[in-house]
This record gives sequence, structure tokens and C-alpha cells, in this order.
Amino acid sequence: MKTIAILGSTGSIGTQTLEVVRENGDITVAAIAAGSNIDMLEAQIREFSPKLCGVWDEERAKELAVRVADTGTRIVSGMDGLMEIAQMDGYEILVTAVVGMIGIRPTIAAIRAGKDIALANKETLVTAGHLIMPLVKENHVRLLPVDSEHSAIFQCLNGEHRNKIEKILLTASGGPFRGMTREQMKHMKPEDALKHPNWSMGRKITIDSSTMVNKGLEVMEARWLFDVDLDRIQVVVQPKSIIHSMVQFTDGAVMAQLGTPDMKLPIQYALYYPERRPMGGGRLDFWELGQITFERPDPENFRGLALAYRAGREGGSVPVVFNAANEKAVAMFLNREISYLEITDLIEASMDHHKKIEAPSLEEVLEAEQETYRFIESRFGR
Repeated sequence: MKTIAILGSTGSIGTQTLEVVRENGDITVAAIAAGSNIDMLEAQIREFSPKLCGVWDEERAKELAVRVADTGTRIVSGMDGLMEIAQMDGYEILVTAVVGMIGIRPTIAAIRAGKDIALANKETLVTAGHLIMPLVKENHVRLLPVDSEHSAIFQCLNGEHRNKIEKILLTASGGPFRGMTREQMKHMKPEDALKHPNWSMGRKITIDSSTMVNKGLEVMEARWLFDVDLDRIQVVVQPKSIIHSMVQFTDGAVMAQLGTPDMKLPIQYALYYPERRPMGGGRLDFWELGQITFERPDPENFRGLALAYRAGREGGSVPVVFNAANEKAVAMFLNREISYLEITDLIEASMDHHKKIEAPSLEEVLEAEQETYRFIESRFGR
């Protein structure tokens, strides 16, 4: 019997993690946490009976505590609540499915408490990989990727020597605007960018997929996860999302992980690793599929990817600025405060404005995030 905790239990990854729990029947949920969706949290509490439930919004936490007073679940709130969940006794794996840099501090706390991490919060490694990876080694815990692409690479490397990697081939769908020019994308609205052709994801990550910022974040994350230089991580557009990623080895062999676009597979693989469990759902039919096509990415029109490579190469605190500027810009776009193309414009302007810190501490990482927010707000007279 495994016991897990989930940060971000009401989001896309969190709810699918609970589907995996429900379908297997041998995982206990010790704790859950989310932002403010207390209706869904109440339903999750009543079904899975966690000991702790965290709510980011303090007022909503108080309301939920009244609603679930008849259960054995204790309600905590804010960052203190996330930290308490991260460090609590009685579970082995923390699923980090929150969006944004809010996941860094509880992830570090959980690692120090000896918990394995099922990582779906890519911002943690993008902005603080230089802090996280040494901690993982020092505390002898496992960092298990949940992103479909990184899970695919992880699976391809099973039984292989990491020093034999020649190249990582990170696949991308191309998003809803694949093949378009910047001129064609100029007037795109949030509802246009939220129509991903293959995956059902949260709003922020879907926008990131449309700009290819998400793929850029994955490139930087892969660098830390697999200890590979950025120049040996190549993005390949594979529009049907059938090949989830590939590894090319020093002898020229290429191994790929294929499957239907279903996030439950990498979630389940992380939770039960190294065991493979049976899972329902669709299967690939190669006769029906017919062919798999590939394209080069287009960094001229999808500037998010080029800016991510720049941030990764510059290193230090620059990836923090890239990530924070994107978070702020995407929120503004979803609120119809800026145009679609201004997302990458704001990322570039923020990176140009920033004075790099070579090896930022956790406090400096978090301050670089806030500095970036302040810079963007100053440009809009706030």
C-alpha cells in the first residue's frame, strides 16, 4: 500500500492522479491541497479521507473547515499549510501539481523530509534546479517526472547509462497555431489559444503550449533532470502527440516512448515506478494511424522557444525571469489586458532589463520573481 500527498489536487494533473488512485485501489491519500476550489476539495475529502487539506486562500480555508467539520480532515492554509503537508509524517511520495513557483518551497521541504517527488511542477527545476538537484542527491530521494515528455525520456533511459546519451529529442505538438506567422497570430484571443489539438490541460499550460514557452520550460527542466547540456536537447514537432519523446545514444540508436495522449500513464508510472501496472483506456492502432510526421520548430514566429534557450544558456537568475515574466504575461492575456504577441514581448523585455545573479539562493530566486512582476506592472502604470 502506497501513501501519497498531492499539491494541486483540483487541477488537471491532480484530478487525474486521483483517478489513478481510484482505479488502482491500493494508494492512500494522506493530504491534498489547492488554491480556492473548495467545492471540489470537499468532494475529494469525503471520497479519499485525507488527514490534511491545504487551501491557499485563508478565507476559503475557514469556509471549508466548517463544511467538513464532520470528517477527520484538518484544514490548513497558505504557504504554511503547504509546508506542513510537505513535511508531515505518514506518506512516501509528494505529487507536486501546483502551477508556478509556489511549488519550490514545499518541494524543497519534502525532499529534506525524505519524500520522493512526483514532479509535475516544471517551474521548480526551471528556476531552482541548481538548488533542487543537489538536495535530491544529499537526501537520497527519487525525483520522478510526471510531464509526458520527461516521463518518456525517463522510460527510454531505463536500464541505460546516462553518460551514453548523445541527444534528447523532445517532442512538441506545435499547439493550436502551428504553421502560422506572427502576423496571423496578432489578433488571437484567449479562446483561440485554449483550443489545444491533442491534450486536455489547465488554462495556463495550454496558453504556454500555444506560444511554445511550455516546450522551452521543458527544455530547461530536461537539462536538470537528465544532466544534459542545452545544446544536446533538440525540439522536434510531432503534431499527433503519439511519440512523447526520444533519446539518441552515442552508438546512433534512438529509443522512443509512444502512446495515446493520456496523462494518466506518466502519472501512474511515477507513482508505481519501477513497476508497470495495467491501465485501461485507448491503445495505439498503427494500421489506423498510418504514419507519423515530423517538423522543425519555428523559433522566428514562436519566439517563446528561442527565448527559453537564451534563458537556459545565460543561466543564473535569468530562467527565473523568463518564467516569472511568462506567468504574469499569460495571466494578463487571459484577463484580456494585453495582446497575444505581447506575451513573448514582455518576456524578452524582462530578460533584457534584469541584472543576472550567477548562482541565486532561494531568497534571491523568489526576489527575482517579484522584481520581474514589478517591472511588468511599471510598464503598465500600475
